[in-house]
Amino acid sequence: MSGNPLDGYRKIDPEVIKSFENLQDLALSEGELPQKIKYLIAMAIDAEHGALQGAIALGKRAIALGATKEEIIETLRVAYYIGGTSALFTSAMTLQSLFK
Repeated sequence: MSGNPLDGYRKIDPEVIKSFENLQDLALSEGELPQKIKYLIAMAIDAEHGALQGAIALGKRAIALGATKEEIIETLRVAYYIGGTSALFTSAMTLQSLFK
């Protein structure tokens, strides 16, 4: 799948997408925590939940905000610690996608 998967949903229910975007802005905008850290946290949560595409997308954004490969690896270690083996496999696939 290419592009944003929410684009199709936006055509069907633009109100729910607007709500999502407002929450995303609130959660991930610069604040006491830098955006890079917020995206690393979000990536770890997606990896822990097994949400591969989300972990990859959030990892790419964290890299764009200055996250290093080492920071990505350490963050995914936390996901593995919390989520166990399933998070390890999602983390491995995330690393493979981000650092081909």
